[in-house]
Amino acid sequence: QVQLEESGGGLVQVGGSLRLSCAASGRTLSSYTMGWFRQAPGKEREFVAQLFWSGGNTYYADSVKGRFTISRDNAKNTMYLQMNSLKSEDTAVYYCAALLARAIVPISASRYNNWGQGTQVTVSS
Repeated sequence: QVQLEESGGGLVQVGGSLRLSCAASGRTLSSYTMGWFRQAPGKEREFVAQLFWSGGNTYYADSVKGRFTISRDNAKNTMYLQMNSLKSEDTAVYYCAALLARAIVPISASRYNNWGQGTQVTVSS
């Protein structure tokens, strides 16, 4: 089992930027697919971005494409989500997730079995 801990959330104005971090411990992540999801009040958890730790394609939701960038630092065992040009509709709790498998297409939240506790992102106008 891999433990995940998100950080970096906060309050930012429309058009601003934030970088979220997801620190992983307990396992080597070389065979893991990692994802970012978000959940706004009253809404279902939705896919944001995904990568395979050992390399390959990255995937983004259409709503964040061109504004968000997913990446990872192997030495720090940490995944990031750089969020630029933030909009009020980006307000949500952001979660990172891990699955011991190589996904070659975006996968749904129900497929992941390791989750962090979430970090709140609030974009104010």
